[in-house]
Parts: sequence; C-alpha cells; structure tokens
Amino acid sequence: MMRARHAFALAAGLWLAALGRDGFDRWVEATSMPVLALSTSVEVVDRAGILLRAYTVADGRWRMAVRADDVDDDYIKMLVAYEDKRFYDHHGIDPKSIARALWQAVRTGQIVSGGSTLTMQVARLLEDSGTGKMDGKLRQMRLALALERRLSKQEILTLYLHLAPFGGNLEGARAASFAYFGKEPKRLTPAEAALLVAIPQAPESRRPDRSHARAVAARTRVLDRAVRDGILDPQQAQGALTEPVPHARRPFPAIAPHLADRALAEEPTLLHHALTVDSRVQKSLEALARDVIHGQGPQVQVAMLVADHTSGEIVASVGSASFAADGRAGFVDMTQALRSPGSTLKPLIYGLAFDQGLAHPETLIDDKPMSFAGYAPQNFDRTYRGTIRIRNALHLSLNLPVVQLLDALGPAKLLAAMEKAGVHGVIPGGQPGLAIGLGGIGVTLEDMVQLYAAIARGGVALPLTHRVDGTRAEGQRILGDTSAWQIGDILAGLPAPPGTLANRLAYKTGTSYGNRDAWAIGFDGRHVIGVWLGRPDGSPIPGAFGADLAAPVLFQAFSRIKPKLDPQPSAPPSTLLVSNAELPQPLQRFRSRAAAFEGAANAPHVSFPPDGAEVELLPEGVMVKVRGGRGPFTWLADGLPMVVQDRARQTMLRIPGAGFVTLSVIDADGRSARTKVRIR
Repeated sequence: MMRARHAFALAAGLWLAALGRDGFDRWVEATSMPVLALSTSVEVVDRAGILLRAYTVADGRWRMAVRADDVDDDYIKMLVAYEDKRFYDHHGIDPKSIARALWQAVRTGQIVSGGSTLTMQVARLLEDSGTGKMDGKLRQMRLALALERRLSKQEILTLYLHLAPFGGNLEGARAASFAYFGKEPKRLTPAEAALLVAIPQAPESRRPDRSHARAVAARTRVLDRAVRDGILDPQQAQGALTEPVPHARRPFPAIAPHLADRALAEEPTLLHHALTVDSRVQKSLEALARDVIHGQGPQVQVAMLVADHTSGEIVASVGSASFAADGRAGFVDMTQALRSPGSTLKPLIYGLAFDQGLAHPETLIDDKPMSFAGYAPQNFDRTYRGTIRIRNALHLSLNLPVVQLLDALGPAKLLAAMEKAGVHGVIPGGQPGLAIGLGGIGVTLEDMVQLYAAIARGGVALPLTHRVDGTRAEGQRILGDTSAWQIGDILAGLPAPPGTLANRLAYKTGTSYGNRDAWAIGFDGRHVIGVWLGRPDGSPIPGAFGADLAAPVLFQAFSRIKPKLDPQPSAPPSTLLVSNAELPQPLQRFRSRAAAFEGAANAPHVSFPPDGAEVELLPEGVMVKVRGGRGPFTWLADGLPMVVQDRARQTMLRIPGAGFVTLSVIDADGRSARTKVRIR
C-alpha cells in the first residue's frame, strides 16, 4: 500500500512537472519578438573590398554590417570570457550567474554583478530596455530564452557585434574599430580587443575620447581577466598595457566621396556598392589634388579621372581637392560638370581626316588667316606659321589647320564620332558650327577620358564603368586602327612639361576661351588620365593655360600610379610610314574646301559601286569607277591607300576581307569623293 502511494505521488509529481514544463514552453513560445533584421550602414568598397565610404543608418548611428568571422579571434574569446563564460552552454539564462548575483546582492546589500548573459544583453539592446528595473530584467530573460530557441549561438553573437554600444552614435564592433583605431576589426591587437570588450559595459563613462582614464582602467581589467583565463600570456598582456589608448575618434573613411555619392544615387536600395576604384591610387591622387591647389587662388579647383582603357574600368575619380563646402565648391563633382574642352578635341578631328583620306601626319597644310563663311578663327598666340606639316600643326595646337579639316569633314561628322564614343556634348544655341572644333561645346571630364580611351585602344570605344559588376558591350569604332595609332604617335612626340621626367606619354592640353578651363589628357599602353583645373563657377583665371597648369599634374599623376609607362602598341601593318615626298600626290598637300571644290562641275564622283551597295569580293578584288575629276587618281579603303596615282578611271582594289568599308578617291587637284559599301 505504501509503495502504491509512493508510486502515485511520483507519477503525480511527474505529471505536474510536465504540465509546468509544457506551460513554460508555451510561455516562451508566446514571447512577442522584436524585429531581428537590423538596418546597417550603406557601404562603398573598392575593387579589393577595402572600405571607401560608409553612411550612417536612418537615425544617424554608425552600425556597420559585421560577421563573427570579420572580427579578431582574441576579441571574441575575451568577450565571451569576460561577459558570459558559459555562453555556449546555457539556453539564454545562466542559473549559476543569477544565483551568484543574488548571493552577492544579499551579502553586500547592493548589486555587485547583474548576472546577464550575452543573450540577455542582446535582448536588452534589441528593445532598448533598461537594466535596473525588475520588470525589464524579467522581459530580457523571457526574450533571451525565446532568442535561444529561434537563433543559433553564432547568430546571437552576430547580433551583439552589431548592437553593442560604444559611446555616442557608435554601435557594433566594426563601427567602433573604425572610429577608435581607423581599421577593420579583423586584426585587432590584444590592447585594442580588450578596449572594445570594456567599453560596452558603460559606453558613455568609458568612452576613450571623453573619459580616457576610465577607459584605460577598464581595458586593464579585461587584460587581467584574459591572462587569468589563459587567452593571453603575461608577456602579451604586459605589452598591451604599454599600447596607448586613443584620445579621440577618427573620421570614418571618405575616399572617392563624389563617386560614392553617385553610386548611391544610382542604386539607392543597395547596401553594398563595389566600385572599380583602386583605393591606393585614389588616395594618392586625392593627396596630389590637395598639393595642386595649394598656393592657387581661393576658388581654383582641380579634378582628375583615371581609367584602364583596356577594360573600361575607372581606377580613380577625384571630383575636387576636398569634399567640403568651401570657396572652391568642394562638394561639386567636377568630373561630371559641363565645361569647354578647348583644344582637346583636335586629335579626334585629325584622326577623322586621316580616316577619310583627307590628310596624313606628313601632309602639308596652310596656317594663315582665313575666313569660313564669316567665321575667322585665329591661333592662340595670334601668329601664323605658313605651310606646315600636320604632325607639327597638332604638336603646336594650331587653330587654322584643324578648322580647315573640320570644314572639309563637316561638324556633323565630328559630333557623330563623339556620340559613338559616348561623349554627349551640349552645344550653346544648339547649332553646330566650326567653333566646336576649338572648344565651342560643353563636355565633361569623364566624357573626354572616355574619348581618349577609345583612341588609345585602337579607335574602338568602350563605355567606362565604375562598378565591379558593371556589364557593358564593346562600343563602336570611331577611328580606324591606323588613324588611331597615328594620333597616338603624334601626341607621344610632344615634349614633357618643364620639371617632369621625359617619356613617351601621348597627351594633349587645352585651354578654353577666356582662360576658364585648363585641360591635360594623356594615355600610355594601358591607362588614360584626364586633368581639369579651373573655377567651378566658370569665371576666368588670368594667365591659366593647360600646358602650364594641367600638363605637369598629368605627368605627376602617371608617376604616382605606376613606376614606368606601359609601352604604346606597334604601328598596324597597313600604316603608311613615309615622308611627305613619298606620299601619294593628293596627300602631299591639303587643299582647303574652297580650293578643293574650285571647278566643282568637274569634281570626281564614284560612279561604281554606288553608296550603300553590296558588292561581291572577286579573286582579283573589287571593281571601282570614277567619273569627273582630273587624274591621276588615288583610291583608299577606310583611309588606307589601295591604288596610288593611277590615271585609269576604272581599276580593281584588293580589299582584304568582307564587311563594311568606305571607299575614297582623290584626284590630282585634291578633290575627293567617297562611297560606303558592304563587301561580301
């Protein structure tokens, strides 16, 4: 009978315990949960993942995305050992810690330790609940139990790494590491790790920038505990004690700030923006920009842009010398501002003329006063050189020769080539005229770098990109490979600015009307760099010239990104490398449009094949015929001489292969005609 009563009592006890356990489980499961998806700072990183810039979350706090793997191992070990030694064993509440805290409170009459686990601290931080009231503590315990049932230990630890307070508007270990040490928390020193463990216990009274002595003392206690727990040996701790504690917060990285803002504006919902920028190059050129404006006028600004023309990736983009609301309008990204390009469009005009068979680098051209339907440009120095080689005309950046070529080409052809290169120029008044060849058009520095990148890569444009994941198709051809190489060869022959190392950098300078903009753009076998100096408001800078101001900066920029230039490519096999006397007669001297069309009634005309036709490629070549004009005739295919000084009006051209081709014929008087056909 006694045994039966004992068995019944045992069964009843177990039943009641089960009821209590089930009720407890239901109580925990019914816990209302806070939002666990935390908002974190938008981050912009370079091509290697190095932080360029971060932005605060909506309430102005710094809370940066972080994983346990992103933080130094010693920090994690010190944190768990100091805050919650049995973190990996309990289920949210540590009975031993609570019992110890109660016993200490009873014995001393005051709270000595709180008994909070890391999970309870996460619960408090998630709801921003206080620590001193019993109802708040009970809520933290209930939420801690619920968190342990829904999340892994790693996920709970990750929440702590995001939410731990470090004084002011700093939350999380990663934000604190940047603010106090200026680096990622992956490789903290023992002293740094100990400080980050100590601060969250009393974040406002232990802030090293406000309460330095308390921060030092708190760090010492953590280091002592780390030695006692076997995380550090005494020698490591002693060395850590000698490491200074920072007295102030560091600014968060703000590298390539203009480009970072641009990326954020393009994709405002993204939290992570990976740019093609190389942070080392970017920082070096930002320092160069600050050096450049030192001693300049208070409103003078500088902008620089570096691109890899083999890939189209922007390597560095400096929108101003400082990202500040100063007299230089530092917040304005001058790589995107519309400015007059001065003479920097001249290489494209010459290249188009080479393509069309109008000229060759060794062609002679007149540099003398001329009028073009009332437009009478002058050279920058108001002097004239008479007859000069086109190579030298480009070297000297003369205006009259290039305007003659643009007049023969037509402004529309220049604008079309610019559009193909991705340069969307803005023409004052909307009517294109010959003045656009001398800078009478609005373009951006990025546009001009993209244009020169196309010349550098053999005449084929490739849209620039600043995003690592940016997808883009091969651009259009704007110049033939021979013409593009000829332009690069001419520009590489320019002398280096005084005080810089001589090299074979292909570059061109430009100065806009009224000395408002100074430009220098150059390229080697891999990179292209553009430099602009001026005043953001467009007011003149007396005495400012691209050759004097911008060119030295261009050469310094190249010297900062690499120890030596990448070699330029070799000349294409079809390049005509001869002297003026060896050129076909029509290419020996350029005749202006007015001269070329004297006797226009008898001007040459391609009678076969007609423009837009499809022509079969025969074994002996393609039949061509010319009507009018005066022999001998020179035939060109895409600017390359095919038949030179032939008096026959009908001949065969040995075209190398199928595809679209522009056929040109030039007569003995320099008059020309052309047709565009498809060879099959």
